[in-house]
Amino acid sequence: MSYKKTIRPKGTLLAALDVGSSKTSCFIGRIIDDKGTFEVVGVGHHPSKGIKNGSVTDLDAAEAVIRKTVHAAENMAADIMKGYPLREVVVNVSGMHARSFGHSVDVDIGSHEITDNDVRRALAKAQEREAKENLELIHTIPTLYRVDGQDGIVDPRGMFAEKMQVDINLVTCDAVALRNMASCIERSHLDISALCVGAYASGLSSLVDDEIDLGATVIDIGGGVTSFAIFHSGFMIYCDSIPLGGKNITSDIAKGLTISLEDAERLKILYGKAMSSQNDDGEMIEVPRLGEDERGKPNHIPRSFLISIIQPRIEEILEMVRARLVDSGLKDIVGRRVVLTGGSSQISGMCKLTEHVLDKQARIGKPIRLTGIPDAVSGASFSTVAGLLTYAAEHVDEMPAEIMASVAPESIIERIKLWLKDNW
Repeated sequence: MSYKKTIRPKGTLLAALDVGSSKTSCFIGRIIDDKGTFEVVGVGHHPSKGIKNGSVTDLDAAEAVIRKTVHAAENMAADIMKGYPLREVVVNVSGMHARSFGHSVDVDIGSHEITDNDVRRALAKAQEREAKENLELIHTIPTLYRVDGQDGIVDPRGMFAEKMQVDINLVTCDAVALRNMASCIERSHLDISALCVGAYASGLSSLVDDEIDLGATVIDIGGGVTSFAIFHSGFMIYCDSIPLGGKNITSDIAKGLTISLEDAERLKILYGKAMSSQNDDGEMIEVPRLGEDERGKPNHIPRSFLISIIQPRIEEILEMVRARLVDSGLKDIVGRRVVLTGGSSQISGMCKLTEHVLDKQARIGKPIRLTGIPDAVSGASFSTVAGLLTYAAEHVDEMPAEIMASVAPESIIERIKLWLKDNW
């Protein structure tokens, strides 16, 4: 169980923008209670253009889609916004550009009571260690506190101590890739109020409290990137990604059946499965011939043949995730729970294959912390954009800029004393 977080006040309007390889989506939400619960008042989504594997490849195309998506959400929320356009959005960061680092920081307390500022000093100290020109700091997440050597401290504030130690998960992003994305958004006359790694946002929206506390891994299978985030003891403790996703499955189908990417995507959605069954050999599906009109001779294949193309690619993605989990050193402490999100998580049989490859229990995740979501955007593929609202509302304390701005020694003399404590 994590300590009580700073939650934005009731009535606050926030907007989230998820710019992915397959689609761009925007949710506008309003906080309706003191717990940070959101009511979704505006939704927009369009197929992405100018984005590949989480990176901007065409600024103009990406900007045009962002404008259309945000405009659609604004129109839906027009009565609430009273004609005012969106000014700020919280934006996802592709897992391909994010890296997770663990740090442990000691802070001398001097037998005094531990304050908010002491915790912020520890977080700021960790941030300074990871400060590099080519990296942008995205998250500063305290994951474990020790007070005078005692483990298992949920919230040290108010306790008296000589020394406090904090384990911190720092998440950084490639600065160049982030600048390109920021440029698209700023050209759409929007400011970025906060950044959040996509898999982290997916976990915040789709995990139940027990999964966050006892341990679970969120695997977000996007269009060009599969990202994952490990949660334990109330926090995200690690995140990583691999450069494969649903578009790779679609490409395999197009090549294997010699059809267009558009037809391959349609077959994947209508008939795709992650694992074959006995009935699949007898079920025939019609495959359009590449370059021929509709009057050409019908071309039928067993559904099992389509599945034989899909399954190896999904297995490869899951095997790569498993290898990254092993490399992280966290595989054995994160429990046996996997939650799948992202568009390709909805392929039939995905949970069963995930359980087989990862030897963990799996389920499909969808947004559970928002109200008023239209049915069309309530599924697993909208977990990230929904989670961005939760992050913006409840996790201000993890935003690096907020931490640095709120470290406030009482005087210049006090600042010098703190520096001497931390460095000598």
